Amino acid sequence: MHTTLYTNGLLYLGGGDFREGHVLTIGDRIDRVAFDDADVAPAAEVVDLQGGTLLPGFHDAHVHPLLAGIQLLGIDLSPVHDRDAYRQIIAEYARSHRDAPVLSGGGWFGDVFPGGFPTAGDLDDVVADRPVVLHSHDAHGVWVNSAALAAAGIDSDTCDPEGGRIFRDAAGRPTGMLVEGAVGLVGHLLTDPDRANLAEALLAAQHRLHSVGITSWQDAAVGASDLGPDALPVYEELDQRGLLTARVVTALWWDRTRGLDQIADLAAIRERLRTSSRLDAGTVKVMVDGMVENHTAAMLEPFAGTDDDRGVAFIAPDDLERLSVGLDAAGFQIHFHAVGDAAVRNCLDALTTVRTQNGVSANRHHIAHLDIVDAADVGRFGELDVAANVTALWARTDEEIVTRKLPLLGAERARHHFPFADIARTGGRIVGGSDWPVTDPNPLWSVRTAVTRTGVPEDPHAIGVGVLTQPLLAEQALSLAEALDAYLSNAAYINRLETSTGTLREGMLADLVWVDRDLREIDALGSARVRRTVVGGDTVYAAP
Repeated sequence: MHTTLYTNGLLYLGGGDFREGHVLTIGDRIDRVAFDDADVAPAAEVVDLQGGTLLPGFHDAHVHPLLAGIQLLGIDLSPVHDRDAYRQIIAEYARSHRDAPVLSGGGWFGDVFPGGFPTAGDLDDVVADRPVVLHSHDAHGVWVNSAALAAAGIDSDTCDPEGGRIFRDAAGRPTGMLVEGAVGLVGHLLTDPDRANLAEALLAAQHRLHSVGITSWQDAAVGASDLGPDALPVYEELDQRGLLTARVVTALWWDRTRGLDQIADLAAIRERLRTSSRLDAGTVKVMVDGMVENHTAAMLEPFAGTDDDRGVAFIAPDDLERLSVGLDAAGFQIHFHAVGDAAVRNCLDALTTVRTQNGVSANRHHIAHLDIVDAADVGRFGELDVAANVTALWARTDEEIVTRKLPLLGAERARHHFPFADIARTGGRIVGGSDWPVTDPNPLWSVRTAVTRTGVPEDPHAIGVGVLTQPLLAEQALSLAEALDAYLSNAAYINRLETSTGTLREGMLADLVWVDRDLREIDALGSARVRRTVVGGDTVYAAP
């Protein structure tokens, strides 16, 4: 079996412990972790870490790789943060794809548009001859041109669908912005990519994730949904072809139009994947609400400046309790999406009912995003052993948050914005996810933001007065150890991989990442680069 020695650098051992040392791998396992030169055995390959840091592979506990890959291959607006730059990218793509009947992609931010949302008029003078459908960076809405509205038959008489909204002008005419359930109104315009294109998209996403040191992830929406095509057949194909090089937990989509009978279908998928060493289908994703910026987060009190707009709860509390009890009894981990404080409370209430009816669960349930958590609910994460799956890169005072989000929260509620430290202090487990393509997948950027509560200078979307210098609620900052472990041992735990990955220990799988910097230097986290990513002893990414 192949042997590799990693030497001349720092080892991250978890819990904030950095030590100079050596790691020897044999085949797919870590054979030795040594701190004395005398304990170093010879190896066929020697990797000089050059003073950098060796860590276990990062885990992303909430990510959408297929959606990200499709965006990478389509109109990708994520590299820029400017209205005119968006229009230029769209125009160039349209010129080079003259035969495409519909143009699609995404990655735009609302703060670059007057009023926080784009309009069809922002697109019509760029592309008028065919529909354009562009997903927002947060994946909760689409920006379309007039041709798309016409092709979809959306006009002043079109009613808002359940769980969705068509933005309208003062005369009631659609403006070109559709959110949540209304996204489905233009879904039929998009030609479903064929299997080959979907495979190409997922492979592109896998390469990007490996390039930032991610060796395992939890795909937060696997199944037919408004977020895009079902990724499950693509994962299975790549797995069978030996092209899936990551370890993947598939969070199967809970269909809100169906009842508890779907649990049997989900269990059948779980059983089918039991023979895979790369895929796990023991998790179900439950979408409880939307997001603050488009008024679809479920809130305990009305949004500031409104009479009684408390957002949208996609699932009634009683139904949420029933499905949670059913999924837990069937042995599924539940991955909740909850942004608003009412949604978070409903999830915690549902899991309290789970504990009452089913007993203490071994299913490692977790709630993702947690933009606003009421003070009365903070301690319940530790009490119920519910993990807080945080999107740390959001915890900063960027233009998007300052102009579109904070005004809707109001001063008092804004004091409970991303309360990571409070949850950790009261015994809650913090795990990290990127939500890519909503935000960048680089875990080191997320770690830096979690520690500083400021933007990362290298991030093109960290825009706004004070975003790099004025912390967003500095008292909610995590320590470096807490932030790193959120993407390592804690995320491995939530992915049920903690006995084989997530820490540098003898006997663990050789899932490793070599970073070119001393990661104890917080300011270095934004510019640090991954030199090599290894899964099971095999190099899956090497920096050029």
